[in-house]
Amino acid sequence: MIQRIQTVYLLLSALLMGSLFFFPFAQIETETNEVYSFTYRGLTNTDGETIIPTLALAILLTVATFVSFISIFVYKKRVLQIRLCGLNMALLLGSTGMIYFLGTQLIDDLTGVLNYKITTAFPVIAMILTFLALRAVAKDIALLKSMDRIR
Repeated sequence: MIQRIQTVYLLLSALLMGSLFFFPFAQIETETNEVYSFTYRGLTNTDGETIIPTLALAILLTVATFVSFISIFVYKKRVLQIRLCGLNMALLLGSTGMIYFLGTQLIDDLTGVLNYKITTAFPVIAMILTFLALRAVAKDIALLKSMDRIR
């Protein structure tokens, strides 16, 4: 299982998505010098209290992380693995869009400056890694079909 390159890609993708639960996406500094963090739970203040919850984003990130882990362990069913990778890419694209959308909505609610962190790019990087895994699985399928023709 770990010998295949798509497993490494999917594991890195899952680790990147899992790290989003520990680091903030952005920081908002208001005109009154208050600092808020935009995390997977929503907008939190410096005390750690969630002011504006974002349950949909938390669910989307959780599902995307679990789909990455599940697709690692279905390595014997390559067609299912390709479908899960496609689903995961759609979830990652949706989470990227939702992070941007919620960030712009939060900055509209609070007048201030929105500073995105490097963790905002993690879903995009995970999507690229998932695409590479999808291509590697497709290569495995093509290789197995060519071996069947030789027999």
